[in-house]
Amino acid sequence: MTGNRNLQVPAGVRDLLPPEAAALRELEEELVAFFKGWGYREVLTPTFEFVETFQAGSPAGEEGSLYKFIDREGRVLALRPEMTAPIARLVATSLKREAVPLRLCYRAGVFRYEEPRAGRLREFHQAGVELIGVGGEAADAEIIALAVETLLKAGLQEFRIGIGQVAVTKGVLQDLALPPEAVARVKGALAGKDLVGLGRLIDEYNLRGKKKRRLELLATLHGGKEALEEARANFDQGGATAALAGLERVWEALAACGLEKWLFIDLGILRDFDYYTGIVFEGYVPGLGAPVCGGGRYDDLLGRFGYPCPATGFAVGLERLLMARGEIKGNGQDKGYLVAGRDLAAVLRRARELRREGITVIIDGQSEDRRQAAARAAAGGLTLVWVEP
Repeated sequence: MTGNRNLQVPAGVRDLLPPEAAALRELEEELVAFFKGWGYREVLTPTFEFVETFQAGSPAGEEGSLYKFIDREGRVLALRPEMTAPIARLVATSLKREAVPLRLCYRAGVFRYEEPRAGRLREFHQAGVELIGVGGEAADAEIIALAVETLLKAGLQEFRIGIGQVAVTKGVLQDLALPPEAVARVKGALAGKDLVGLGRLIDEYNLRGKKKRRLELLATLHGGKEALEEARANFDQGGATAALAGLERVWEALAACGLEKWLFIDLGILRDFDYYTGIVFEGYVPGLGAPVCGGGRYDDLLGRFGYPCPATGFAVGLERLLMARGEIKGNGQDKGYLVAGRDLAAVLRRARELRREGITVIIDGQSEDRRQAAARAAAGGLTLVWVEP
């Protein structure tokens, strides 16, 4: 029985059979080609790095989702849980002499030790972009527009992208004057859209008056420009006024180019990593219990690697995109030819000729006659090429 258990894959990871693998690779290639059409160049980073790279993008003490291990020299390494921090490290080292802006894109497998559930795996695949060296609303608008167009390119229509502003959200949480563990619980309720749980926390921590009203508004304020107007009337602490004015300019730019139907304001958005500093966003699809894409501005992250520079970007979850489409495109095998015959050398020569033309060719070494070969070709959706000796 022990041997049988060892043949099972661990929780949170899965095998991809030919149709699923074909659909995933097809989607990867399609999206990277699409990003390149917007001027983004592809980069590749290592699957694992020194743990400090990922610690730069994670809140202190919150490394429980990292897969860590120690190499033979005693150094602590980790599998990448996301791609933004590795790309920030890459830019701050290998690309620091290149002129900005830098437009970079990627596709990669990432790893997070989280509780597996529908739409959440411990190993999954992402594709995304990073726009390095540009601050302000123009870059924010470009990234959000590209996110919308990416989901459309992937074949989705029924989706919405919620846009928030970290400066407003962090300001409200800071004004609660709660201990760190309490703030973490409130953030968890906001991130999970758990209004019942949030109500219990409001009572538990005796939040009243403006604190209660602002926190409830963070969780429930959704809509278009009218939501921005209500936010301006209620969030006036710290730099919230300027942050909301910038968000409104981005909204107006996106609406002017016809993307408003896919967008809404949601100031309760909290991303998984603490490096976000400005506008953030997440994409949702009906029936999918997790965001299909997400990203935002992270102006301080590159400074943690010694290269202060504004930046913004986003990633899409490829497995979630495939789930949202509700179908697997591709059947794991391109249509092609089955080459068979009694003369093996002649079969090999003919198969080689066809492959030079870019055709998928399978050699049949099992069929005893043309009838059997034709049946095998039909079963595989292939065209039979029978080679006479």
